[in-house]
Amino acid sequence: MSQGSSHRSPQGFSHRVVMIVAEGSNPFEMGIATELFGLERPELDRRWYDFELCAATPSVPMHSGFFQLSGVAGLDAVDRADTVIVPNRPDPWNDPEPAVLDAVRRASARGARMVSFCTGSFTLAAAGVLDGRRATTHWRWAEMFAARFPAVRLEPDVLFVDEGDLVTAAGSAAALDTCLELIRKDHGAATAVAVSRRLVFGLHREGGQRQFVEQPLPAVPDTSLGPLLAWAEERLAGRLSVPELAVRAGVSQATLHRRFRDRLGTTPLAWLTARRVALACRLMEQGEVRLERVARLSGLGTAANLRAQLRRRTGLPPSAYLRRFGPAASEPETPSGERSDTRSVTRSGARPGA
Repeated sequence: MSQGSSHRSPQGFSHRVVMIVAEGSNPFEMGIATELFGLERPELDRRWYDFELCAATPSVPMHSGFFQLSGVAGLDAVDRADTVIVPNRPDPWNDPEPAVLDAVRRASARGARMVSFCTGSFTLAAAGVLDGRRATTHWRWAEMFAARFPAVRLEPDVLFVDEGDLVTAAGSAAALDTCLELIRKDHGAATAVAVSRRLVFGLHREGGQRQFVEQPLPAVPDTSLGPLLAWAEERLAGRLSVPELAVRAGVSQATLHRRFRDRLGTTPLAWLTARRVALACRLMEQGEVRLERVARLSGLGTAANLRAQLRRRTGLPPSAYLRRFGPAASEPETPSGERSDTRSVTRSGARPGA
């Protein structure tokens, strides 16, 4: 399933992703992993992942018995994986088969990156690989998880938790955010943006967002807020304020707050700030390193406010964000293993900021 050249190392990017499926596994989550890691992407002109499905048995009844999955590899495929995605648990009280837990433990012990979607965190926890580590799970099962696995530092409200070698996603849709974040880490921001655009899916949902996520637009078009949000998106760089939004909507500020709370689960000011931070992120990913300019173009005002808001929402200061997601992050390595400085974000002499 791989072709082309590597985003980071043209001499041979190689990364095998193996997803374990088990009885009752969620086909939507399996489809997400297959779509993002298993499909060839010739438009990117670089080698992609090697992807494989595996199971403990030759035939696996999928979610609610809708269909049988057959022809997949055995669990020995886990021993060859760089990233292992574990199965969700339709009934979290029941642990996976011992052979699955043993495969998970072996993979974790040798340093493979372990990933779970939704109640797959129960699989990782049952294998003992989450003890003492941060993790999340679907909000519906959070209390049960905390009771069963008190040694795990559960963060029940977020979309996903990235501990480097352990990545846990809260629910089925959050698996998309998580996989895009993994692609970002492996290939850089430009590639993740290209993949998300191909999926017609927004990229800027950070893992620390609440599971009841603040959406820039309602998932279902809202006749009262939709036009207002679209109008505001085009004016983020200006001095757009909550009173101005209320005037545009033709309602009082109190009514506007109530509508935002009811329909988006957030406040008008929080929504504005989130969209401005997302715009600032895009500007930096495209190569703008002058923080005062990024702050002005995104509507955040000052570099100090940009630093504060970016750190609050992504956990990174601007300098770290630029290193990780700016154009230099996607720059090929030289034969010596060092990056060429022809596209360095600091080449113009401007400081990325701290």
